[in-house]
Amino acid sequence: MRNALRTAAVGAIVTGTVLTCGTAGATPAGPGVTAKLISVTTVGDTDYVVREITVPPGQATGWHYHDGPVYGFVQQGTLTHYHADCKQDGVYKTGTVVREPGGPSDVHLGRNEGDTPLVLDVLYILPHGAPYSEDVPNPGCSFQ
Repeated sequence: MRNALRTAAVGAIVTGTVLTCGTAGATPAGPGVTAKLISVTTVGDTDYVVREITVPPGQATGWHYHDGPVYGFVQQGTLTHYHADCKQDGVYKTGTVVREPGGPSDVHLGRNEGDTPLVLDVLYILPHGAPYSEDVPNPGCSFQ
């Protein structure tokens, strides 16, 4: 999957995409959570976006959902993933892939509960112009 994400990024760059940097979109993301925009390519009404997201130890992405499917490759560290029912629904270690189906019924939070930075390569498949994520309040969990 990592090679597929990097291939998509290179393809987008070759077609003239400008590279920029930004911060992770979910609120309230923990201190130091960052995102580097690798590429954006639009085909028809769909944006294909590749970002590298870094979550420091002990921090989280903030509660959010996406307007389309998202695929993440864990480049480094471990992602602990929670859904709006406050239950852990997966632990993704280096070299594994996580898929998020998208839509408001898929509210979730990613946490780095380890002691090394979590680095994710993320492919977003979104309606043209949609934000990377839609921020939502904590659904009532005892953690952020």
